[in-house]
Amino acid sequence: MSRSLILHLSVLVLLLALHWLLPAYHHASLARIMVLAVFAMGYNILFGYTGLLSLGHAMFFAAGLYGAGMSMALMDLTAIPGFLAGLCFALLLSLAVGALALRTAGVSFMIVTLMLSQAAHLLVLYLGQWTRGDEGFVIDGALRAVNLPWAEIDLTGQDARYLAALGLFALTLLAKLWLVGGRTGQVLTAIRENEARAVMLGYDAYRYKLWAMALSGAFAGAAGAAYAILFGSVGASFASIQYSILPLLYVLLGGAGTVLGPFLGTLAMFYLIDIASGLTGAYLLFVGIALIVLVLAAPKGLLGSLRERAAPWLP
Repeated sequence: MSRSLILHLSVLVLLLALHWLLPAYHHASLARIMVLAVFAMGYNILFGYTGLLSLGHAMFFAAGLYGAGMSMALMDLTAIPGFLAGLCFALLLSLAVGALALRTAGVSFMIVTLMLSQAAHLLVLYLGQWTRGDEGFVIDGALRAVNLPWAEIDLTGQDARYLAALGLFALTLLAKLWLVGGRTGQVLTAIRENEARAVMLGYDAYRYKLWAMALSGAFAGAAGAAYAILFGSVGASFASIQYSILPLLYVLLGGAGTVLGPFLGTLAMFYLIDIASGLTGAYLLFVGIALIVLVLAAPKGLLGSLRERAAPWLP
């Protein structure tokens, strides 16, 4: 068993152990962090490994959020069918957006994704009769359940919510570890480093980038659907520009192009905002200072700089 696999399995074991050790507040916070880390891992596939800077990933998170939330609220679906509805909606949206946005490159790609995301946000507000706009809506607790042949698991409970978040995080972490260690991950990295050379070697760069866009959107949609189901909250703020910037900050802080970096970045940023907001209303000032210090001290992020200086085997 490789050192990399041992490290990632150890992180999952530690998170499982924390389920019984953490007090209620941090227990709930870590569940939220793991869901947001899935969002950041999806963003990292596109930005960290493929080299495409998107400013519109909030639309994929919101697609999963509303796909799950509205199908549950309007069609009385339970957790698993609702989650699959959100995931499929986000996947289809990411394919459509990718087919359009990937006809551009560089700054143009950023602008197109930003414009499409803003259009999605405005659409959510325009359809307020069903989406409830900024006010949002709460999913009925009775629908937030997993119906198994032998039992019904209520995801409104603290323990079930944490373990469900951990299960989703574990699946996406191991899937991403497998992806980046395989041929596809190597091709995506080659496209990031030198797309022209990758094309010259015979790889269809457009097809691989569209595949990365779809997978990235699916991860984001899975996080959005899980957020709606586990925390019962759906609102237009999740489709705003803030939720397109957050995964970028998480990835930059933890380390772009690393498997565990998005989780570390989400964890650090979440508690930085949590602690700073308890001290002052100008908590974004502390966030800005922390990012400036990070850029100066560890320009490749926490895990990226560690890999460069001491642990080159980290994926």
